[in-house]
Amino acid sequence: MARLIFMTQTDFTDLGLSGLLIQAAHKAGMTRPTPIQQQGIPPLLAGRDVLLPGQTGTGKTAAFVLPALQKLASLKQEETADSIPRVLILEPTRDLAMQTASVCRQLGRQLPLRTRVICGGVPREQQALSLAQGADIIVATHGRLLDFVEKGELSLEHIVYLVLDEADRLLDEEFSASMTALVPYIADRPQTIFCSATLPEPVMALAKRVTKDPVRVEPGEEEVTPRRIRQQALFITESQKEPLLLTVLERSKIQTGSKTGRVIIFTKTKQKADSVAKLLRKAGYKAIALHGGQTQGDRKKTLERYQTQANSILVTTDIAARGLDIDDIQLVVNMDLPQTPELYIHRIGRTARAGKQGRAVTFATLDERTRLRDIEKHIQYRIRIITAETL
Repeated sequence: MARLIFMTQTDFTDLGLSGLLIQAAHKAGMTRPTPIQQQGIPPLLAGRDVLLPGQTGTGKTAAFVLPALQKLASLKQEETADSIPRVLILEPTRDLAMQTASVCRQLGRQLPLRTRVICGGVPREQQALSLAQGADIIVATHGRLLDFVEKGELSLEHIVYLVLDEADRLLDEEFSASMTALVPYIADRPQTIFCSATLPEPVMALAKRVTKDPVRVEPGEEEVTPRRIRQQALFITESQKEPLLLTVLERSKIQTGSKTGRVIIFTKTKQKADSVAKLLRKAGYKAIALHGGQTQGDRKKTLERYQTQANSILVTTDIAARGLDIDDIQLVVNMDLPQTPELYIHRIGRTARAGKQGRAVTFATLDERTRLRDIEKHIQYRIRIITAETL
């Protein structure tokens, strides 16, 4: 397995992309490639399988979308047939599928390519109609995709470019079963891109099974848990969490009228997300809750409000821990300690993106000390323990 370490940044013109795609990248605000784009795009253009670090905010999505668009544009020049699915991007959630499809359309707007989303939470008839009109790129969640494929309404036999995004989720029983069922329907040995924020041994074993001689793009040390994030933790009781949260926000100057960016607060349950958001609204903050108990439409509206309101606070479960692309988050608060070190990485990765600074504050009870130490061992970084007085 070849390895690539992030190196000095270059320009998009040096990566082998077409002029149209470079123009599209610039119009999307991508003036220079990020390290993951610099190291990942050339081997993808060369047709290699690639393991991409899945840390959000590194430009990962554009790193696999741009080569896909270039490959499709080349195939379009060679044939005159109607659009047939050549690229398949598998996402673990509806929200990530919608977001990735948006990137495909934005970067491919000057190309005669059609991107379709196949996921739950959207009327099936609507998706069937869009597929009947032709599709070059399918962005899908596993369950709904399997439904279309098993009923013969979608063929994957011409897929030449397969992306497994947030691939560590494939180890979950639900995703593993769907993926196993999908494999016989996918063209033999498409170029495969395997994205995962972390690559522990079980995930690496999976990567070896689904890829062939992959190039492994290695994040620099700070890309795993960015050193630009000021990481702090407090040991407190459960009853102290809500009063201390208000103290954190007050001392961070996250309040109406300030110009300090956005905040995400993670809780372990949807009920707690609702109650904390209500508490913050009573205290005068622009707080909204996001969790799996809401419909897809409600979650979409919530995210739109959060992204358009300055100085807003999102109180959420781990549904927002992975992949959601939201700018200007200056503070992440883990009101409840995440269940795994990998989730900790995903959560705090919402901040300190695109070279900016950020802060992550984690609340932990004394009986959670061992789990906090496990997180520190995993990220190879000492989280600073503070008190309410030293906030």
